Amino acid sequence: MTPCNGEYRLTVSRSPKGRVLSSEIHVMTGQAIDTDEWTTINWRKLEIAVFRLQKRIFQATERGDKPRVHKLQRLLINSRASKLLAVRRVTQENKGKRTAGVDGVKSLTPKQRLELASSLKLKDKASPLRRVEIPKPGTDEKRQLGIPTIYDRALQGVLKLALEPEWEARFEANSYGFRPGRSALDARSIIHKSLIRTQKYVLDADIAKCFDRISHEALLKKLDAPPYIRRQIKAWLKCGVMVDYSRRRELQKTVAGTPQGGVISPLLANIALHGMENDLREFMGYTGNKAYRLAFIRYADDFVILHENLEEVRKAKVYIENWLKTIGLELKEAKTRIAHTYNKLGEQEPGFDFLGSHIQQYPVGKHKKVNCGLGKWVQFEVKISPSKKNLKAHTDSIRTVLKKGSKKPQFEVIKELNPIITGWCNYHCTSPGIRHTLEKMEWVTWQMLRGWARRRVGKSGNPKQYWKLISYRDKKTGKQRKCLRFTTPSGFFLNPHTDTQTVTYAKVKGNVSPFNGDWAYWSKRRGEYPGTPTRVAKLLKTQKGKCGYCGLYIKSDEELEVHHTDRNRRNNAHSNLALVHVVCHDRIHGKSEIVSDENG
Repeated sequence: MTPCNGEYRLTVSRSPKGRVLSSEIHVMTGQAIDTDEWTTINWRKLEIAVFRLQKRIFQATERGDKPRVHKLQRLLINSRASKLLAVRRVTQENKGKRTAGVDGVKSLTPKQRLELASSLKLKDKASPLRRVEIPKPGTDEKRQLGIPTIYDRALQGVLKLALEPEWEARFEANSYGFRPGRSALDARSIIHKSLIRTQKYVLDADIAKCFDRISHEALLKKLDAPPYIRRQIKAWLKCGVMVDYSRRRELQKTVAGTPQGGVISPLLANIALHGMENDLREFMGYTGNKAYRLAFIRYADDFVILHENLEEVRKAKVYIENWLKTIGLELKEAKTRIAHTYNKLGEQEPGFDFLGSHIQQYPVGKHKKVNCGLGKWVQFEVKISPSKKNLKAHTDSIRTVLKKGSKKPQFEVIKELNPIITGWCNYHCTSPGIRHTLEKMEWVTWQMLRGWARRRVGKSGNPKQYWKLISYRDKKTGKQRKCLRFTTPSGFFLNPHTDTQTVTYAKVKGNVSPFNGDWAYWSKRRGEYPGTPTRVAKLLKTQKGKCGYCGLYIKSDEELEVHHTDRNRRNNAHSNLALVHVVCHDRIHGKSEIVSDENG
């Protein structure tokens, strides 16, 4: 098999049933490549070189110096450092690195990675995508992914390194989806800030099949990139999808949309939706000193508009519908509604659901008032709690684990449940008024665990054997307490929902970006993020936000590992731990010790 979009040859050997047995990538330049070169690369030097160019692109965009931006982007795309980093992220760091495209390649040797990096070059051709269907959480629908070949994924990684700093300087402040350093917690925080003083009407909207229907022509025009970049992106958009049927494979054309599953797809979707907030504010006259009266918050293809006047919200909806038509999109009527945050509006109940949370204003009593700041007192409070759909999905995930684990040991069941419970609690721990919901979920989980225990022991056994009275230290008071926990004989227990500490989340400042170079700010945010484990947060503070192996600052979206210096995973003393990148952790286990920052 010889792909048409690079100066390399890919040789794939298959079984009689079509299963990939082995694969090799050969560069067609005749250059000899040292097989040990990949393991000796100074990644710290490459990261610094790439970030310096990205920072210059970010600053040039803020100045409005477009020729300088295009010149720096060309320099970054053609640099060896960007190609090597893109290949490393695609083949070693990304969670979907084991998903193959139409080339059937899932993993590469160090020699093949070097050959792939040497062959990367922007052209106007691309290989077809491989169709993969995954279930949507909480629904019976399937999300269709388009998986590019490993060559196209690496090339998209190179182009993303060049385009992302430019658009981070141009994106609107209230856009939080698929952006470095931003999350759904930031979007939820700004909504809470917009509602603590005034009751408002809300347009809760969702774009129908956003990724699948974006107009290619409108996207390429808005991209405003040099011709050689537009040609390559157009090739990826028009490359088609290979669909596997029972006895044949068929190539389907892609006439619209950005393929979900590509490295650069989320960035392209954000580019297509860029300008929605600014254009709406300019049309309705809410700029300058009047900007605070209209709140617009967008996370990917979900957004809400908040205003005190119902007619203004309806006017905004009409304008948004017309704006979306210019890029080939439309609102999904089933998920779009206008409601009030405090009172019932017609048949619409008060409040709205956004990013898995239900947001609503509640009365606090006739003789009670809430201080919302700036000397203003109101008779309502804003509560953000998990939505009914989100609660059902979380309960179903726990029930599924218990049903599948009816014959598994208690240790394996707890090992599967702990990440589910901890992740869900960390996402909602910043919501005001979450304590009651955590207590309710704790009771529901206990009921399901009791049913699991009764099925295990039968009629003659005692289900109480799976619970033990253990002592623990209260995080608030520091005192030793005792409680009944779902625990193994060795002391491994299930993390209860009620152990979650509610925290106050600090929203990201304005329109700042990791490309501005303020690593002290971003490392501190990573340590204070609710989803960061306590041990990781302490190590981040001790190491001053740097990796314990390469010495580079740890970015907000990077995967991390906790390394045990003496290789004894039972020795969890703080002095024996070091926080490192996933790739650095793999390299450490091929060496005797962690090298110093000076040695890279």
